[in-house]
Amino acid sequence: MLREIRELGFEYAELSHGIRLSLVPGILEAVDAGEIKICTLHNFCPLPLGVSRAAPNLFKFTSLDRRERENALRHTLKTLELAERVKARLVVLHLGQVDMREYTDRLLELVAAGQRDTPKYRRLCEELEARREAIKERHLEAAYELLRQVEEDARRRGLLLGIENREALEEVPFESDFPFFFFEFRGGVVRYWHDTGHAQIKENLGFIQHAMHLESLAGELAGFHLHDVEFPGRDHRAPGRGTVDFAALRPFVKPEHIKVIELSPSLDRAEVLAGYAHLRNLWGET
Repeated sequence: MLREIRELGFEYAELSHGIRLSLVPGILEAVDAGEIKICTLHNFCPLPLGVSRAAPNLFKFTSLDRRERENALRHTLKTLELAERVKARLVVLHLGQVDMREYTDRLLELVAAGQRDTPKYRRLCEELEARREAIKERHLEAAYELLRQVEEDARRRGLLLGIENREALEEVPFESDFPFFFFEFRGGVVRYWHDTGHAQIKENLGFIQHAMHLESLAGELAGFHLHDVEFPGRDHRAPGRGTVDFAALRPFVKPEHIKVIELSPSLDRAEVLAGYAHLRNLWGET
């Protein structure tokens, strides 16, 4: 897997949340031999025993169940341990969600049917926002308490933590809460991780303006997951094959930012390279 990534011309790779424990020895061998460098890990990596497919939301920081939060902490610390071992710079985290009815898929269906400007759509959005605001505090308190413990371990290991913006409207932090979140976790270890596909889905749903959202968090930004979105919500497409305006994001992309192209396994080599070329054409060497 890593050799194929290197042969495509990439010097670095991310170890994502689908890495089984049985794959770790081969990964360490490839890293130690200098075949590939690892820039980032995505929690949980490696997968917990008995889990065979990608499961980044398996244990939620926001859970009100103490055992689930303990599992989230334990497996996150294992991710940080592996990140230090492979000399990665950052671990990408999902924090979880509030415990409520899910609205995202229903709203995407309405947008796909051309009904975003209807009273029904506006009513559902208002209902969603009122419900999540009413119940979010206990979930945020649980997530913040756990994240402080992870932050301490990351600082000791010399790692950054990238808090990823999410595509689901029920997941935290909500866009309106990000400024308060980074005030709470000021200090340099906890940073913003911008996923272009997730932000574009939120724009397609009418909840943010993608470039403006990125600009508002530019001072906290550590890096990117880069992928495109076929309208309204099919993400992990090759850059240039969807609705993301990567040119509009260019002013906020800096050389020090980590940039990970995160694509669907359904894409072939030619599509991967075309997406990379599209980004290089717009962003140059940045």
